[in-house]
Amino acid sequence: MELEILGMNFACVLAALADGKIPEKGCLLPLASKLLGYGIVAASTTVKLPQILKILKHGSVRGLSVASFELEVVGNYFGCNHLLLLPANGNQDMVESFTCLSRYCGLAPIVLGGKIDPALFEVLYASQHAIFFCARIPQIWKNFTNKGTGELSFLTCFMNFAGSIVRVFTSIQEKTPLSVILGSAIGIVMNGTLLGQIVMYQKPAPKKEKKRD
Repeated sequence: MELEILGMNFACVLAALADGKIPEKGCLLPLASKLLGYGIVAASTTVKLPQILKILKHGSVRGLSVASFELEVVGNYFGCNHLLLLPANGNQDMVESFTCLSRYCGLAPIVLGGKIDPALFEVLYASQHAIFFCARIPQIWKNFTNKGTGELSFLTCFMNFAGSIVRVFTSIQEKTPLSVILGSAIGIVMNGTLLGQIVMYQKPAPKKEKKRD
């Protein structure tokens, strides 16, 4: 029985469950990897939303490093354009390509139009993980010097941290190059550091004074 949806084969899982058995590891892990991969793509479209809402709510960017956000945009741009230049290997790649295109539609046509040498983007993509590593350093340092994280969103940092963990798992399952796995591992360390700083520098809520009679 064939039951494939968006590159995910549910046949072996459903067959095992129908027989009252637990699906085998070789059947369950690839499916889990695909599902988590789609989950990352979906979550990536909203990962910055908590940070944006927090800034709008408080009307402040206190404690946020501009350099960190600028470097992150550069890293995302190179990564997305590299993905758009390559032929899709599956449905998940197609969905991720569409997501990247929708987020960076203002810049992608330059590359797709052939105005920038694709070979240059191969080199830039190879340095993408280094860019993301450097993007976290200014924010981490600013948190350390300020002994506070200002308007940095815990939820956004947590989503980045969780996404890096999932990326390591899916990369291993999909047998991607070691550099990709190492890049995700670096993301775990850096995003984990930001999460730790948010918890460490969190100020306790002020105690309410008891009313005197």
